Amino acid sequence: MRLDKYISSVTDMSRMQVKRALKSAEVTVNGVAVTDQRTLVQADDEVMFNGELLRAAKLRYFMLHKPEGYVCATKDKTNMTILELLDEDNLETLHAAGRLDIDTTGLVLVTDDGQWSHRITAPKSDCKKTYYVETSEPIEQEVVATFREGIKLKGELRPTLPAELVLVHEQAARLTLCEGKYHQVKRMFAAVGNKVELLHRERIGNIELDEDLEPGEYRELSEQEVASL
Repeated sequence: MRLDKYISSVTDMSRMQVKRALKSAEVTVNGVAVTDQRTLVQADDEVMFNGELLRAAKLRYFMLHKPEGYVCATKDKTNMTILELLDEDNLETLHAAGRLDIDTTGLVLVTDDGQWSHRITAPKSDCKKTYYVETSEPIEQEVVATFREGIKLKGELRPTLPAELVLVHEQAARLTLCEGKYHQVKRMFAAVGNKVELLHRERIGNIELDEDLEPGEYRELSEQEVASL
């Protein structure tokens, strides 16, 4: 991270104040005075301002069991947001690493680590998500092969990437995919003439929704869970 951005992120100083501090040689990195704001610093570098060690705030990672009726947004004028379910300080710095629709329940990962959440949501990351789905009509066996081969969605130029569909019973299944297109699961079933009646996310990558969490409850992720993504 650039030195000026780092200092701004761990203090209440503006970029202009940081620039002035650097020009005045008030900042050292590993004991050496630094004046170039473009200097890159690593996580284990010792950055000091006026003799005081600067430390970045500890990044936070949570697992939330999202109930119906909440949106995965930081602010919303008409709906309740998932952040209202969290009893944490500085809520404005947190965000969902991958959204769920207002009527979809299940696993949502919440963090203030932008790079970590990007690895989850970026199309090239191949981070698989598993959903439990119930439909209005029976799911035909051939839909399994259709989803595995990729399916053309309305308004999309390219078909979806291969997805794994496992039937639970004639009107329920588990769907695993590695994309996050807008309303993708609902649109995939609509494309084969069916309608999703219930949608619940069970897993993101190697992280599975904790069965002890009731809707609306959350907990911190373990170090192992964070590292798995």
